[in-house]
Amino acid sequence: MKLNLEDITFIIVTYQSEDIIDDCLSSLPKASKKIVVENSDNINLKNDLEAKYDNIEVINSKNIGMGAGNNIGLKFCKTNFAYILNPDTKLHENTMFNLLETLNEVSDFTLASPINDDQNIPNYKQIKKSTNLNRNVLSVGSIDGFSMLVNLNKFKDKLYFDENFFLYLENDDLCLRVKNKHEHIYIIKNSLINHKGGISKNSKLEYLRNWHWMWSKFYFNKKHYGYMNALKKIFLNFISAILNYIIFSAILNTHKKTIYKMRICGIYNSLIGKKSYFRIDN
Repeated sequence: MKLNLEDITFIIVTYQSEDIIDDCLSSLPKASKKIVVENSDNINLKNDLEAKYDNIEVINSKNIGMGAGNNIGLKFCKTNFAYILNPDTKLHENTMFNLLETLNEVSDFTLASPINDDQNIPNYKQIKKSTNLNRNVLSVGSIDGFSMLVNLNKFKDKLYFDENFFLYLENDDLCLRVKNKHEHIYIIKNSLINHKGGISKNSKLEYLRNWHWMWSKFYFNKKHYGYMNALKKIFLNFISAILNYIIFSAILNTHKKTIYKMRICGIYNSLIGKKSYFRIDN
C-alpha cells in the first residue's frame, strides 16, 4: 500500500458553515480532490466555493445528518481513500506529510487520523497494546468522527455510516464494526489536527443536541448489545431527565426545562423504535 495525496478525497459535510468552511478548505492540499456535501442546500455557498477553490465539488442536499451526508460524499468518491473532516477542523502545515509518511510504513489499516493538537481533548479511545508498530502509531479502539481517514478498499459492501443516526455516535458505530472485524484503527502521533469544536449558544441547537444525544445513546446500545442492556445504559439518564424537568419547571427556568424535556423525548422515541426525526426547523 502506497498512500499519496492524489489518491485521497476529502469529504466535508456542512450545515450553515459559511463562517468556518474557508479556514478548513484553505488548509487542505491542492492535489487532493474535495467533496463538500452542503446539508442546508445553500446554492450560494455551492457557487462561491466552486468558484474560489480548485479540485472541489459541492453537492447540495437537505438536512439529512452527518452520517448520511458522509455517505453521499463517499458515493461520489473515486479514490481509494476518503478523508472525512468536519468543517470546523484545520490541518497544520505538515499534517498530511507526516500522516502519509507514517502510514506508508504500516502494512495495513482501515481507519486512521492525526492526533488532536489539544492534548486535553484526545480524539481517540481504548488504546490497544501493540509491539510491532512505528513509535508514531497508536493502535486504538475508536477515533472521533471530525477527522477520519477511511481505507475504502476495506468496505467492499459499501456500508459506511448507519443513517439511522442523525447526530452523535455514528462514528462510534463505524469504529465498533471495524473493531469487531479485527481490523486496525490508528492515531498518528506526529501528525496534528486542529478542531475548534465550539458549542453554539443557540438554544434551538442545544435542544436538538440533547434530543439526539439521548436517542443515539439508546439506539447505539440496542443495536450492538441488545434492548435490555440498552435500557440499563439509559435508565439513569431517563430518571435524571425527569427529575430535572420537574425541578426546572418548579423554578420557572424555561430553557433548562426544555433541555430535559428534549432528553426525555429523545429517550422515549428511541425506546419505542421511532426514527431520529427531530429537527430544529420542526
